Amino acid sequence: MKKIISAAAIGIATGLTATAAMAQEPTKLVTFLTLPEPQTQLMAMVLTLQAAQQGAEAHILLCGPAGDLALRDAPDSATAGQPPRDMSPQGLMQMIRENTGATVEVCAIYLPGLGADASVLLDGIGVADPAEMAAQLMAADARVLSF
Repeated sequence: MKKIISAAAIGIATGLTATAAMAQEPTKLVTFLTLPEPQTQLMAMVLTLQAAQQGAEAHILLCGPAGDLALRDAPDSATAGQPPRDMSPQGLMQMIRENTGATVEVCAIYLPGLGADASVLLDGIGVADPAEMAAQLMAADARVLSF
């Protein structure tokens, strides 16, 4: 058991050092969100905000049920405040986009799946180009959060 705890402690210490080093260099962060649960969506936005505030260039990609966050007429699950600060996933996503310059896009197949066009999306939110998105995911300095 001591070896596991020691290894965990080393891993934590190494992670903290790596995190401090990453804060000095801009990192590209892609938050890939597909899950429908509002708390999970909100936590994805909280972590993206924290990374952006620490210097990461954030890009949020919304697919499947999470694409609903990008809709002008979003469901209540996207707009209802969540504990502990009564913030909604959509509200925090918009704040991140407006205050950090993060890019927010829906995946290329989201709108065709709805039978809709880009007019249903909030201002400032676009549709991801698969080739460009793949290049971002493959970039050496990219970090991916997937929910």
